[in-house]
Amino acid sequence: MMGFSTRENRIMSVSVDDVRKVAQLARLTFGAQEEQRLVEELNRMLGYVALLDELDTAGVVPTTHVLPISNVFREDEPGPSLSQAEALANAPSSGHGHFRVPRVIE
Repeated sequence: MMGFSTRENRIMSVSVDDVRKVAQLARLTFGAQEEQRLVEELNRMLGYVALLDELDTAGVVPTTHVLPISNVFREDEPGPSLSQAEALANAPSSGHGHFRVPRVIE
């Protein structure tokens, strides 16, 4: 099973069984060589993340975006709305003043 990184245990690795379990959940099929390649690639990625975890980020302000931006959305102002006939005019199918859609529950 995949190991989880903690402050005490920074070693994290992926096994062939982990790859098979995730592949099964995703309904994917891999050959033995592909499974081994995925194990190696995922472990290389985890090694890089572990390397990044060693960086001293004390005093670094958390950010959500690399550029200083502010909300670019316009104000929500009420305006005129479509009439029922206008709203239904482009509907592929309508009836009794409603949009008709394919049945999804049988």
